[in-house]
Amino acid sequence: MQYEQTLARVETYFDQTATKTWERLTSDAPVSRIRQTVREGRDQMRARLLSRLPSDVAGLRILDAGCGAGQLTLELAQRSAQVTAVDISPALIDIARKRIPTQLHDTITFQAGDLLNPDLGSFDYIIGMDSLIYYKPPVLAQTLTQLKQRCTGSILFTVAPKTPLLMAMWYAGKLAPRGDKSPVMVPQSAAQLSRHLGNGHRLTDIGRVHRGFYISQALEVTA
Repeated sequence: MQYEQTLARVETYFDQTATKTWERLTSDAPVSRIRQTVREGRDQMRARLLSRLPSDVAGLRILDAGCGAGQLTLELAQRSAQVTAVDISPALIDIARKRIPTQLHDTITFQAGDLLNPDLGSFDYIIGMDSLIYYKPPVLAQTLTQLKQRCTGSILFTVAPKTPLLMAMWYAGKLAPRGDKSPVMVPQSAAQLSRHLGNGHRLTDIGRVHRGFYISQALEVTA
């Protein structure tokens, strides 16, 4: 139930509250200095995740889990991967579909909905950049386990690391009154998450990006 409740909050947040902000952040439009650091941090993290894939991904089936406005999807499609771009927000899927050149659409399946939907099929790799940051460790571990059942290669994803700054922000957010349905990111300990995953999976730390207000840690799950 915790997964479904959080998923509903994420959908409400991005479709009703944050779509315009997210659309601008992921474009070339001018943004504030703070948001510029987030944009630059996301660019660095996207490059880090892509570097973990084989040099030749042509024909590989890759799930962009939580594709947002489609920046990662675009780069994968340009490398001739067969990409399934899924996001809980139909509004963000529409933005991704409009931004990505139509000549690349033959290699992309756009899908609004739950990234755990088994109808999406199986994949060689799964990437979840900044899309799994709202779940508590047991729920995140269960989500990763379900995804790994449909993935022959690795799952590359990001979490908000348990740093003093992020923990202070997290506690401040928990104490502040919340009148909306926006989700709250959950800082993660890689060691704690690894324990929840169990012995059947290996969790590897593949680096952290800290650029201004963007702080994110990349992890990789293998069998």
